[in-house]
Amino acid sequence: MLLSAKLRGATRLAQFHTTSRVGITASAASPATTALGSRQQARLKIQAQDAVSPHLIDSFGRRHDYLRISLTEKCNLRCTYCMPEQGVPLLPNDSRLTAAEIERVASVFVRNGVRKIRLTGGEPTVRSDLVDIVERLGRLRQLDSLGITSNGIALKRKLPALVDAGLTHLNLSLDTLDPFKYELMTRRRGFDRVVEVLDLAQRLGGRGSPLRVKLNVVVIRGVNDDEVADFVALTRDQNITVRFIEYMPFEDNRWSTRKLVPSADLLATLESKHPDLVKLRDSANDTTRAYAVPGWRGSFGFISSMTDHFCGTCSRLRIGPDGGVKVCLFGPPVLSLRPLLRGSSSADPSALTSPATDDQLMEAVGRAVYGKKFAHNGLGATASRRPALASKPARSIPVHLLPLRAGPRLRTFSTSRHTSSNRTFSSSPRRRSDDDRLTHLDPLTGKASMVSVSAKDATKRSATATGEIHLGARAFSLIDLPASDQDTAALRTKKGDVLSIAQIAGIMGSKHTALLIPLCHPLSLSHVAVSFRPVPDSHSLRIEATAECVGPTGVEMEALTAVSVAALTVWDMCKAVAGKEMRIGEIKVVRKTGGKSGDWARPPDGEPGST
Repeated sequence: MLLSAKLRGATRLAQFHTTSRVGITASAASPATTALGSRQQARLKIQAQDAVSPHLIDSFGRRHDYLRISLTEKCNLRCTYCMPEQGVPLLPNDSRLTAAEIERVASVFVRNGVRKIRLTGGEPTVRSDLVDIVERLGRLRQLDSLGITSNGIALKRKLPALVDAGLTHLNLSLDTLDPFKYELMTRRRGFDRVVEVLDLAQRLGGRGSPLRVKLNVVVIRGVNDDEVADFVALTRDQNITVRFIEYMPFEDNRWSTRKLVPSADLLATLESKHPDLVKLRDSANDTTRAYAVPGWRGSFGFISSMTDHFCGTCSRLRIGPDGGVKVCLFGPPVLSLRPLLRGSSSADPSALTSPATDDQLMEAVGRAVYGKKFAHNGLGATASRRPALASKPARSIPVHLLPLRAGPRLRTFSTSRHTSSNRTFSSSPRRRSDDDRLTHLDPLTGKASMVSVSAKDATKRSATATGEIHLGARAFSLIDLPASDQDTAALRTKKGDVLSIAQIAGIMGSKHTALLIPLCHPLSLSHVAVSFRPVPDSHSLRIEATAECVGPTGVEMEALTAVSVAALTVWDMCKAVAGKEMRIGEIKVVRKTGGKSGDWARPPDGEPGST
């Protein structure tokens, strides 16, 4: 399979060079080109100009001519759907690509067929050399589009210089038209500045044409979904494109399907308000399904990345501020360009070598691109389109948006419209916490998924679980009760010493937990102990199991499995005596140590509490 993949790659590379050579020499007076019609010669020239290198074609035949370059991980906002309130860990300054390195990477990609570059962040205006970077990329005349995605907070003063430097497209993020709600969603002030940038952008132009302006709106149920019609109303008199983006899951943004508003629902709402909506023609590989109200200057569209993904026509690659290459938004970086650019081994950055040539750079990129999964980094997606997720009604902003606390309870904010005259507050608590979600469910598909613990540190952990098996009077009478605390109880039947066998079974069961529980991580246990204590008043046996390990995740499941298997073994060996009297119950974790959540023990009343 590897050999065939290499052969396919070699064939595509040969075809690329052949097409390029034919296109370049098509106008020469040679017998081969003379026989070609003028229309076919023109087509070959266009193919030569627009050809995408085989290095930028994946195993599904998708051609990647769109490059998104993140200039920084820093941001001057803390939007609830994409960044924790405390921000994200910052890279050392020397870990970010320099302006010269960004220029080199961009020029190499452009020579291999990239025709669209967008600068992103974090927030790209945070970089002091932003104008210099745009000037460098603006000199790449093969580019059809040079854009930037910004929140607009610090953009107004820089925007004219950016347009003069070659900026052709601006994507401005604005999720609400209500200044009050803006502060809730971004955890910062600045609504007026964004509106000023939107107004200024429509008066600027570069390279002989107006600056193309798009307004990005992330729609969250109960937060801003009631403002969709108001955003569309902006397109009546403004030559802008409003894009409604489905709420996507990212780390720590507390995503859930109940906050997701399917684009189909939004379109149905807008069609009821504007029955004459027209569908516009979407450009190739466009992520937006575009619409317009007849007679209005602007347009609007939907980016349905969750309910109707566009992975089959994906043409985008991403480079992070540290040079990490992501072939899919939902996946981790699969290649680091920084050591290649600076002349150090990717396996050992301290081992200096000569910097990679442009060809070596693209060969590394080509291997990464060819391994790209079909959809959502392979997280349960298939080549078929995803069915639309069912929508659920919600009336209030998710509580995690609100930075203020009212006593021990978080306040909620409700609104039926975005106007300031219609704000109401309620002190009622949430009925359900945003943390009440199943960690073993893939947020993209809702299907079972193993939780990644690769980033967690290995620490010493232990857990103790208990449970009871009710034997009944007859079976309980067969127990040799210990004379003192130092003696060991024994339950003997015709099958042998029940408790000794059950103890071994519990230990073995604990060690095989990952085989019994499908999504449980296999752990190397350092110790497992199983013990029994008779409870004469109820004719029961109390089982206790403790599991210990040094690893990245807890051993609660191993302790619970030990108790469960030990209890089932007792049942099996006593069923001839106890018959239908036996029952197993009260299996629970009673204490644990280690891990991020710390040590805790279950109080006597049965409710967990810190030790």
